[in-house]
Amino acid sequence: MPPAVWLTDTIPDSLRTVLPDGIDVHVAPPALPDHLGSGEMLIGQFSPERTVDVMRRIDGLRVVQVMSAGVDSIVPQMASGVILCNGSGVHDSSVAEWVVMATLAMRRKLPEHVLSQQSQHWEWTSGGADLEDATVLIVGYGSIGAAVEARVLPFGARVERVARTTRDGVHAADDLSSLLPQADVVVILVPLTAATHHIVDAAFITRMKPGALLVNAARGPVVDTDALLEALRAERIAAALDVTDPEPLPDGHPLWSAPNVLITPHIGGAVTRVFERGWRFAGEQVRRYIAGEPLRNVVSDGY
Repeated sequence: MPPAVWLTDTIPDSLRTVLPDGIDVHVAPPALPDHLGSGEMLIGQFSPERTVDVMRRIDGLRVVQVMSAGVDSIVPQMASGVILCNGSGVHDSSVAEWVVMATLAMRRKLPEHVLSQQSQHWEWTSGGADLEDATVLIVGYGSIGAAVEARVLPFGARVERVARTTRDGVHAADDLSSLLPQADVVVILVPLTAATHHIVDAAFITRMKPGALLVNAARGPVVDTDALLEALRAERIAAALDVTDPEPLPDGHPLWSAPNVLITPHIGGAVTRVFERGWRFAGEQVRRYIAGEPLRNVVSDGY
């Protein structure tokens, strides 16, 4: 019998051809019954809650492939022996563009000019900074980090790289203490794990160069919100956040009114082509599975 592959949601008709022949495709209904049946592989889109709900109702599951890069809310729900693969690579371009967009906006004081436009008041301000000769420190240097680097180098920036383990041209996390005081922009791209929870704490922020920009495109709890608020209120650093803790950020939360902060509602990867990229990657993973080839992006220790 052909392997049964379940989808958490319907695949667009325009992308049906990305799924290889030789599989038995099932789509989970919107209202889930207690039991869906048997299946070897599950493809989840971008809702971790939906993926968890569906996978609990499938017997014999061997592989869960999701399209999101972060899997922190799925990892604790995985049954023993089931392989989880993330969507690393699907979001490289879009998240990297958000990082560059937010960095340029904050360094050139775009939020202030938008507010002036809304108030219909022409107010010339100086003091903005470009990226030429600026040092951009990428914390969590993976495929998205490489995409960020490729986009900031043409602006004349210098790049420093930090990852979990050292390799050629990439610093280990132990070097952060010496790197932070040199960085004009600190980009956070680490996955959320027990080891990275509140990695950006008061001590981390204190080591940052005064006036530096913190850019978080990872997960909200990677940053200690109280420590960040204190630094923002003291106007010691600036921040651009696509993720927050808590998230969604409640109405009236102090972060909304803090000085020198730009907040977007977790839209770094939300571009029109993300579903196409996600489904094409998932289709390639299904092909690898039925061919007995090694799967890509297998999650280990939360990564």
